[in-house]
Amino acid sequence: MATMIHKRLANGMNVFIHPTGKFKTILVQLLFHRQLHQDEVTQSALLPAVLQRGSGKYPSRQQLVLRLEKLYGAELTADIVKKGERQLVVYTLDLVHDQYLPGENRLLQDGLEILHELLTNPVLENGVFKEEYVRQEKEQHERVIKGLINDKIAYSVERCLQEMCRQEPFSVFKYGTLEKLRVLDAASLYDFYRRFLRESPAELHLIGDLDAEQTFALVEDIFSFDRGPEAEVPPTLVHTPVENVRYVTEELDVNQGKLVLGFRTGLTYADADYFALLLYNGILGVFPHSKLFQNVREKASLAYYAYSRLEKHKGLMLVSSGIEFKNYEKTLEIIRKQIADMAAGNFSQEDFVNTYHGLRNQFLVEEDSPAALINRTVDGMLAGRVWTTEDLLAKLQSVTRDDVVRVAEEIRLDTVYFMTKKGGRK
Repeated sequence: MATMIHKRLANGMNVFIHPTGKFKTILVQLLFHRQLHQDEVTQSALLPAVLQRGSGKYPSRQQLVLRLEKLYGAELTADIVKKGERQLVVYTLDLVHDQYLPGENRLLQDGLEILHELLTNPVLENGVFKEEYVRQEKEQHERVIKGLINDKIAYSVERCLQEMCRQEPFSVFKYGTLEKLRVLDAASLYDFYRRFLRESPAELHLIGDLDAEQTFALVEDIFSFDRGPEAEVPPTLVHTPVENVRYVTEELDVNQGKLVLGFRTGLTYADADYFALLLYNGILGVFPHSKLFQNVREKASLAYYAYSRLEKHKGLMLVSSGIEFKNYEKTLEIIRKQIADMAAGNFSQEDFVNTYHGLRNQFLVEEDSPAALINRTVDGMLAGRVWTTEDLLAKLQSVTRDDVVRVAEEIRLDTVYFMTKKGGRK
């Protein structure tokens, strides 16, 4: 992929063009950055849903959908993403490139105008958001928040993180809380929206077969709305010492236990040793050949699943498994043994090589996904260094077994969370 080109608009919005002839589509992502703060996270999470209900030009969702369909089935979605201790509100616009459509030459312009229209010209009633839209989206958002507990794997991971980071902003759930949601109304959400648009650091990414100068001119013309000084998003707190391991048991009406271990690695995507951590995590619990899968699930038959994953901006690692209630102690013991083995260098050269090839393949697969490439760029900018695929492969290839062991020695268990049946696990 060609080098990314950056320009800052007069209103402070950062625009990044990623020119590439690989794709027949153009992907546009508009990201707003917010501090992950308990007082505002619910408003930020609800806002995109309300804005997508319609605008001055397209007063209903149906009219908006019909307009997008005329752009050859263009898709416009919004999502809430958590990276470290920041919440990102992400709008994604997926368009066919008009060079593949005879007689078309303004699909990108039309798509960007719709996105701008939705953001800056919402449907209003008595000078604030339309009350019916806010009420309906609050009901839907309540289902989203409550829905977490129905996905027991995701819920157990979220609960472990909340307990582990209980004194840190990272403990805040990206969709907010029911308590905050209930007190929101059309007027308070509209006040927040005006501040959100004015002060949130914003970046617009466009990836596809694009002429940079023409695209910048187009974006500058469309996204020229007034904004104010940007609010600062504080850096993510990474180095938190572990004094004692915290054990948390939660009793729910469940048929299967969920055991989640939260570790502090002290390393993030910004650190040179991150690639050694990536290999460590891969050997431990990412692939079918990994130690957790082989030793906890296959050999001991203790878990329905067992894996590990990293939070690359917070410096955390989570080990998650689904087990019979009675197997809590045994599973915990075997997981801890895998962690101790890693620190002692007790992993085979075959494990090391297979993991290297697995991670290398993941990086190469990202090259075929416009969204993955933008996500990698955003991660890189947050870490202060943007890697190309070639950079990533070179960094990965330079990691040695000694590097993996050195990283392993610094990893500290912080919290053990266990979801068990009512009445306890015994």
